[in-house]
Amino acid sequence: MRRPGAPASWIWWRMLRQVLRRGLQSFCHRLGLCVSRHPVFFLTVPAVLTITFGLSALNRFQPEGDLERLVAPSHSLAKIERSLASSLFPLDQSKSQLYSDLHTPGRYGRVILLSPPGDNILLQAEGILQTHRAVLEMKVNHKGYNYTFSHLCVLRNQDKKCVLDDIISVLEDLRQAAVSNKTTARVQVRYPNTKLKDGRNSFIGHQLGGVVEVPNSKDQRVKSARAIQITYYLQTYGSATQDLIGEKWENEFCKLMRKLQEEHQDLQLYSLASFSLWRDFHKISILARSKVLVSLVLILTTATLSSSMKDCLRSKPFLGLLGVLTVCISIITAAGIFFITDGKYNSTLLGIPFFAMGHGTKGVFELLSGWRRTKENLPFKDRIADAYSDVMVTYTMTSSLYFITFGMGASPFTNIEAVKVFCQNMCVSILLNYFYIFSFFGSCLVFAGQLEQNRYHSIFCCKIPSAEYLDRKPVWFQTVMSDGHQQTSHHETNPYQHHFIQHFLREHYNEWITNIYVKPFVVILYLIYASFSFMGCLQISDGANIINLLASDSPSVSYATVQQKYFSNYSPVIGFYVYEPLEYWNSSVQEDLRRLCSGFTAVSWVEQYYQYLKVSNISASNKSDFISVLQSSFLKKPEFQHFRNDIIFSKAGDENNIIASRLYLVARTSRDKQKEVIEVLEKLRPLSLSKSIRFIVFNPSFVFMDHYSLSVTVPVLIAGFGVLLVLILTFFLVIHPLGNFWLILSVTSIELGVLGLMTLWNVDMDCISILCLIYTLNFAIDHCAPLLYTFVLATEHTRTQCIKSSLQEHGTAILQNVTSFLIGLVPLLFVPSNLTFTLFKCLLLTGGCTLLHCFVILPVFLTFFPPSKKHHKKKKRAKRKEREEIECIEIQENPDHVTTV
Repeated sequence: MRRPGAPASWIWWRMLRQVLRRGLQSFCHRLGLCVSRHPVFFLTVPAVLTITFGLSALNRFQPEGDLERLVAPSHSLAKIERSLASSLFPLDQSKSQLYSDLHTPGRYGRVILLSPPGDNILLQAEGILQTHRAVLEMKVNHKGYNYTFSHLCVLRNQDKKCVLDDIISVLEDLRQAAVSNKTTARVQVRYPNTKLKDGRNSFIGHQLGGVVEVPNSKDQRVKSARAIQITYYLQTYGSATQDLIGEKWENEFCKLMRKLQEEHQDLQLYSLASFSLWRDFHKISILARSKVLVSLVLILTTATLSSSMKDCLRSKPFLGLLGVLTVCISIITAAGIFFITDGKYNSTLLGIPFFAMGHGTKGVFELLSGWRRTKENLPFKDRIADAYSDVMVTYTMTSSLYFITFGMGASPFTNIEAVKVFCQNMCVSILLNYFYIFSFFGSCLVFAGQLEQNRYHSIFCCKIPSAEYLDRKPVWFQTVMSDGHQQTSHHETNPYQHHFIQHFLREHYNEWITNIYVKPFVVILYLIYASFSFMGCLQISDGANIINLLASDSPSVSYATVQQKYFSNYSPVIGFYVYEPLEYWNSSVQEDLRRLCSGFTAVSWVEQYYQYLKVSNISASNKSDFISVLQSSFLKKPEFQHFRNDIIFSKAGDENNIIASRLYLVARTSRDKQKEVIEVLEKLRPLSLSKSIRFIVFNPSFVFMDHYSLSVTVPVLIAGFGVLLVLILTFFLVIHPLGNFWLILSVTSIELGVLGLMTLWNVDMDCISILCLIYTLNFAIDHCAPLLYTFVLATEHTRTQCIKSSLQEHGTAILQNVTSFLIGLVPLLFVPSNLTFTLFKCLLLTGGCTLLHCFVILPVFLTFFPPSKKHHKKKKRAKRKEREEIECIEIQENPDHVTTV
């Protein structure tokens, strides 16, 4: 019947929603009937798939070896700049000049030598040089040949000798001064630029750390220093054999440093090699294996206990256990598919079991609650079908949203390979999760229902004796074998009401949370929650630091900590590449170069050449003089010969041209080095487009930092937009559009809460936290959607009664799942890794904020705001009035009936 005043289009729209919803319910009902009629088939197929793909996972397991491909932005300007810089000046030959803290390309070995507090490491030159000679003499064997550093090192172009750090020359001078009984004060060591014995000016800001300068020294003389950093660069020819020998050398280098540490108690040695970051990144998975197993045991225990009742007939502890195992085997199957398709494992995938478990167990507990809500007098097959019809519609919708959001994260828009690989795996895991829940767990539910219908004990699988037989047995036997008939009164038709969580919600919590005196405190609590969330959202910082992805107790983290403490005064060396011909002799060009280099410590052939011309009183104001003096005089001086590698000449007839050149810039930095380097990069790049000088800037670390914050935030923005779009477009799938409106508000509140609170908890925006934020969207929908849809469809007289009904229907499953999820996170605290700690923090906030909204905020706020329940009250009054009129008519027609009564 059409409601007065309602437009015809609204009536048709509402009818369409009802038809679609009933169609989905009908499909799920038939699916439940199919599973209940063929349980063996639906139990066997998933088991066979798991065995097949699980064995494949063991045989094809392979870790990801390229850390740059995994965590650096896939498409960035820095990679283009690297290709252009390498085409002009090969990076393998210039990596000693392009110093980078942790991202040096190719093979290398690096060591920091740290003196005790109060000591001057420059006074221990002899001991440091002994360590240096031990490295040079170290041998590695390959196919019967012994290789030393001199066979593998990067060679200088001018004399074909190994490239060594200039601090070695400084230490040699100090040692010779000590041998000749001279004071070390006679050897002038300046910082950050010092003059070497061969006349060269060298930048040693990255080789000497913890420097204390002589007071009032105009030439920045060094009084003492705490640390020295030495790097040994290996040649990379691109051959597999050369790479294998280099890897062996790096392993021997790290072993040698550990051995020398035992021999030299007066120095602390910290070593780093090119494979160290990858090794310590992969080490997280090894450290977390036992903790993940403990998490599984905790989740199994929690699910088993929360599914139990005193009623031995209706208690389903094994179903809780089998539900968790169902999710586990679906994850194993997904892992097998991943490795069969040539996937490579990395430590970020450690979060997939927790993500999949949070969604899968929600379906398990909802299906179990749906089974218990069915009528016991029905055959078990019909009860299965009714449970599927009641639960699987919502679970299908939430699983679809999981697939959509993580599918968007796996799209080409995602610029971080680790995020893309994770999202691809999650999509497969969600599909298999859904399939295994309705097939494997559904079959387990069929067998459990059959046992219940035949009155078998839920644990011992034996026939439950009659009440007369139990009365003759001891109390403990009655307790173990009681089916709950003694506790069930004639007013209670649903024995499930005796489940301890259900009983707590119905008898205690629902009345308390809807109390009028509690509501003001809930509103104040939400205002505090929103305030802290907003404050945290204003302080978001990106997590481009790769150290956050490594095991906390690893050598790489120890090395990076010492390096940050003692060598953070200067940024990595920035290569400044002028890739077009330039009139260097022009005074305006010279002024532009000075302006660009202002604020930096420059290692520049241009600056040195200008000073040389000034000191030698040589005029080079035109092109021919400038290039002639440069080639015939300046570059032939021993102290300036190394600048030949920084200039590319071309000859056209008798005329020489400078077609490209490079110089190096170093910025002064503080302890927040990485943030300042990103600011320097963002400052220099726009100048390359606006100035007359065409140049690019590059350092190997830029590949990891370039637009990292944008790259990691794009997936969660796309996923959030996808969820919003889907929820708006699916207004017609629910009977009341306000259900989707409330769901959007709830998910937004939870997402912003997690984002803000994790920022206040010192969690940066890296690939792990971004994946957790994508998961938060889905986890919130997973738990809020059934509660909200039940509320908007409820027909009770008041909003308070509707929210009580919703909590009573879905509160148990929500509490069971979130509790299991949070308890399973506890072992992650004991994995010594910032990656797992970030995972723990974000998922703990996800579960906590979702629980807060489902049980505190929504039950209160839904009693204030629409949808209104007055029209349901009017309908019931009209029906009651109509029924009373009918009864009066019947009494008037048959007055003898009243007398009889």
